[in-house]
Amino acid sequence: MFEIESRNQDEIIITTKKTTIKFNIAEAVIDAGLAVGKISGPGEFEIGDVAIRGIATESGKTIYDAEIGGIHIGILGGIEENLDDIVADVLCTSSIRAIREIEPKLIVSMGNVDAMVTELKLTARTEKKLKVKNFDSLSTTKEVVVLN
Repeated sequence: MFEIESRNQDEIIITTKKTTIKFNIAEAVIDAGLAVGKISGPGEFEIGDVAIRGIATESGKTIYDAEIGGIHIGILGGIEENLDDIVADVLCTSSIRAIREIEPKLIVSMGNVDAMVTELKLTARTEKKLKVKNFDSLSTTKEVVVLN
């Protein structure tokens, strides 16, 4: 089980039983309170029970694929590059194009939720934290979650 929360549109926080990891898309850094400090840029990392793959985009930005218990979480923000490199069950984005190309089961809105819901003809719900128990607990119909 893990939780996803967001304090602003550039930040996603994933909390598991073993660790808390903050992804900041604007600064392209991961902060997990490690002794080495923040992790920046692309690469493959394992922090607690989370496997993370930072993927460099053509413009030099970084997008992330975090895997927890077989569930892939794509963390893109508004970046629309290298979408073929991401396979996500849960997608944290503000990009309608990314949602269409990746086809996640669940979308965590990191931007203009109104345009997302209208253009994709989806429903949205608001949560303080998104709790995911396991793969089978993900919705069978695509939906948008707004975290606040």
